[in-house]
Amino acid sequence: MDSAVIFDCDGVLLELLRDEEEMFFSALAAFISTDELSRNWNSYTIRNDDDIISEVLARFGKAESLKPEVIKHYLSGLASALDKRYITSTAIPGTEDLLHQLKGKHRLGLATANFIEAARLRLEQAGLWPFVSHHAIGADGGGHKHQLLARLLESIPLPRNRIVYVGDNVVDVEAGLKNGVHLIGFSLNPARRGQLHAAGARHIAASHGETAALIGQFLAS
Repeated sequence: MDSAVIFDCDGVLLELLRDEEEMFFSALAAFISTDELSRNWNSYTIRNDDDIISEVLARFGKAESLKPEVIKHYLSGLASALDKRYITSTAIPGTEDLLHQLKGKHRLGLATANFIEAARLRLEQAGLWPFVSHHAIGADGGGHKHQLLARLLESIPLPRNRIVYVGDNVVDVEAGLKNGVHLIGFSLNPARRGQLHAAGARHIAASHGETAALIGQFLAS
């Protein structure tokens, strides 16, 4: 296949539910007090799970060497909660239809600020992981979103004009623009769509029907 579509996870493929967010902070709470920590992901210096843990540990004077224990605690807790259905990963409306529509026509992948194992666990429960598993990168090792996307693109030997990235955050807009790929700013939220447009996203989708149409325009042979 001579084209690829790369997706962000939360807000594009999956809903990010409050209970899922709290799983992350519950893992940190085993080591530090999290009562005053912001739940606004954009308030952290680098918006990904790996760097947020480093930032929080440093803020509380904890050693970076503690991070693997925090990550292990988080992933084991998330796996248990998903297995017992205490939390349920929920797909964005139209996601499964979109992925079925694209499968076999384009290489599909994932670039997410979640740890890749956390993304796998959640996407697997929603039945979406097999679609994006062949080209997937997460926050592991840290870095801004444009750096994560760049690392993934190194493993996909295609011209940038044959790659589409779909994201729902300002950092996703930056990632798409800096990496020179086609960018779709996606959100079900009108205010968020306005933010994406203001950040430089020229192509905006309010549904995955619109996402599919834009992908078709960009990657038409």
